[in-house]
Amino acid sequence: MASRELSSEGWQTKSSDRFVLKWIKCNLSARITPGLLAFSWMRPWIITVGSMALGIAAGCSFAAGWGVLAGLLAGVSQILDGVDGQYARLTGAESSAGAFLDSALDRYSDGFLVLGLIVFNVHNEFPGSLLFILGALAFTGSGLVSYTSARAESLGIDLGNPTLASKGTRTTVIAIAGILSCFLTYMPMVALCYLVLHTNLVVVWRIRMATRSVAPKRSLP
Repeated sequence: MASRELSSEGWQTKSSDRFVLKWIKCNLSARITPGLLAFSWMRPWIITVGSMALGIAAGCSFAAGWGVLAGLLAGVSQILDGVDGQYARLTGAESSAGAFLDSALDRYSDGFLVLGLIVFNVHNEFPGSLLFILGALAFTGSGLVSYTSARAESLGIDLGNPTLASKGTRTTVIAIAGILSCFLTYMPMVALCYLVLHTNLVVVWRIRMATRSVAPKRSLP
């Protein structure tokens, strides 16, 4: 079955994947996934846990002040985050439990990366009160992007097309910022501000969309 699947591109992405995440999956994740088919002991959940562990390691590296290492680890973590789904589709191992596990463990990666950015910027002597506010907004906004998607789906609310504020885009921005921090030490601060603005603007937009979609229609007189 896997060999037949490889002849098409349907296994590489999902319909909800947007530009950044789709590019990562098609050009990076898809180069790794077929090679894993040779390992009979491999399971999608192993890849999912590995992706989470690398995300946590990236956050800890940021906290230690190792921006470049953190960026590299975050990048590899995001690539693996696409591999688990591809492997599951190729091997017929897709399941609701696996999708749930992937979404849940993604939140650990998200959390550690945001906290790592905050601590990294503490080392760069940005004001603590400013970092507290930005960190809280980034942490909350990142979580709400995923939560509002799931909540809207469970309530049958149409939020329109998927946004670019997905975990794939967020992690990619953080990874790039970490790698560039060896040249521009303020890049992790730029990434933190990006998380604050993009995620929370998306949440506000979704609240507006949800309110308009469920608002009662006025009857004509």
